[in-house]
Amino acid sequence: MTAKPELLMPAGSLEKLKTALLYGADAVYLGTPDMSLRTQSSITLEELQEGVAYAHALGKKVYLTLNLFSHNRDIEKLPRFIETIRQVGPDGVIVADPGVFQYVKEQAPELELHVSTQANVCSWLTVDFWQKQGAALVVMAREVSFDEIKEIRERCPNIRLEIFVHGAMCMTYSGRCLLSNYMAERGSNQGNCAHSCRWDYKVHLRLKDGSIKDLHLTEETKELFEFFLEEEYRPGEYFPLEQDGRGAYILNSKDLCLLPRLPEILEAGINSLKVEGRNKSAYYVASVTRVYRLAIDDWFRDPENWKVEDYLEELYAIPNRGYSLGFHEGRLTNLGHNYYNTHSLSDWESAGFVKAWEDDALIFEIKNFLEAGELIQFISPGLRVPIRVRMQNFEDAVTGKITEKVSAGQGKAIRIPLSIFHTHTPEEIKALLPVMSVARKQTVLTEEHKTRLIADLESQYLEIEGLKTDVATRESRLAENRELQALFKQKKVVVKGPRLGLEGCCGKGCNGCRLFWFDPKFEKAREKLEKKTLAARV
Repeated sequence: MTAKPELLMPAGSLEKLKTALLYGADAVYLGTPDMSLRTQSSITLEELQEGVAYAHALGKKVYLTLNLFSHNRDIEKLPRFIETIRQVGPDGVIVADPGVFQYVKEQAPELELHVSTQANVCSWLTVDFWQKQGAALVVMAREVSFDEIKEIRERCPNIRLEIFVHGAMCMTYSGRCLLSNYMAERGSNQGNCAHSCRWDYKVHLRLKDGSIKDLHLTEETKELFEFFLEEEYRPGEYFPLEQDGRGAYILNSKDLCLLPRLPEILEAGINSLKVEGRNKSAYYVASVTRVYRLAIDDWFRDPENWKVEDYLEELYAIPNRGYSLGFHEGRLTNLGHNYYNTHSLSDWESAGFVKAWEDDALIFEIKNFLEAGELIQFISPGLRVPIRVRMQNFEDAVTGKITEKVSAGQGKAIRIPLSIFHTHTPEEIKALLPVMSVARKQTVLTEEHKTRLIADLESQYLEIEGLKTDVATRESRLAENRELQALFKQKKVVVKGPRLGLEGCCGKGCNGCRLFWFDPKFEKAREKLEKKTLAARV
């Protein structure tokens, strides 16, 4: 049997780092706003050092991302950043830019270098190249099929390989995209993607008199007009659209989920299984970590009786865009794309987490609105089933005031006495729910959302089965799925629009935002950024 792979989880903050390790991650990866592809990363230098020390005390690893695509202005930051890395002491540095790779190798040869998925490594020849450059690990591009990965493993046995197994997928080649730059003035390759590909668009036509009309496309009309896109939250702004006989390619992939193919991945000897989501919630981190930890350990314990159905239900308790195998099978089918809705859905959402313990109660920080009668499910790192508690009222952790409703915000916390837990003793509850344990609550879904979830689930099972049925049955099931998706689209749901940031710019000085660096209106912001210490920037 092959060695058990590393389970590598995202950590966008110190809280998420501790959460991932609590729920079974072997390692975490995190970065800085300045020098990695996540400008929203909210972690300071001091927190980085604390997080690394915390992980090492548990025998776990921490990898630091340095995976920006460098511009000339970034080079002067590299010496200070190398010193910062030395202070932090990570177990490896994830790099995408060949120039940055060479610089780190020359200036800090003691650091272990990993090649980022942004480097678009798709073949054994490229893996061999990076190995000869001194890389210890290569993160394969999401576009690589499983058959290709197996061949790469055979041809390159002496370097560690890492693949993504779960999380959001970009519609461009491993994230090399300029849509966000053009449409929202935010640099996707510099960690500030506005997800323009997932916005909701409508096709319009222009008549000879110059007026703009809604389009009902048929075989007879599709060749008669010029086509334009109108984004849901930008009425009156029309984008030219090139369209062929199959229609417009609106870019909205489902989320990657390779859990159904986990046994063959484990048998292939991949060294590290990676989950996307540094900007996701602690609830997401805890839940996904727990599912994959259980699934991996169970397979190594008893591969003959391993069934994916034992774990999929928990993944649907996490907001998602529908799950897909992506390019794992070698060819992306239309089941990997959501043509009708971009938003993450689930019938569960985060309720909060255990912030601290008192002698006879736990302090619970609220993450979503709760009211009397609410059923809360605590997700224990050590149990397969949730610990359920129905709340009749809420005691403010600071004032002691009793209310029947409580809202999240500004660290709002309640005191939950151990006496209300009826399934376990107080001692057991304290052991099963350590600090950072998360909890969830059910959400009220509309009929439209239920329809969407059913369609997503059906799509995933069709993909898992590989459509191994006769042609008539296959086409029938695909048609039923399209009808479900279309039904959801007909029942329009009002949702929040994409966030563009102040005046179309996040104001953090992302490396790809030319407006920020050169537009006079951001002069004061540039001056303020330059005065910040490295620790403040981190």
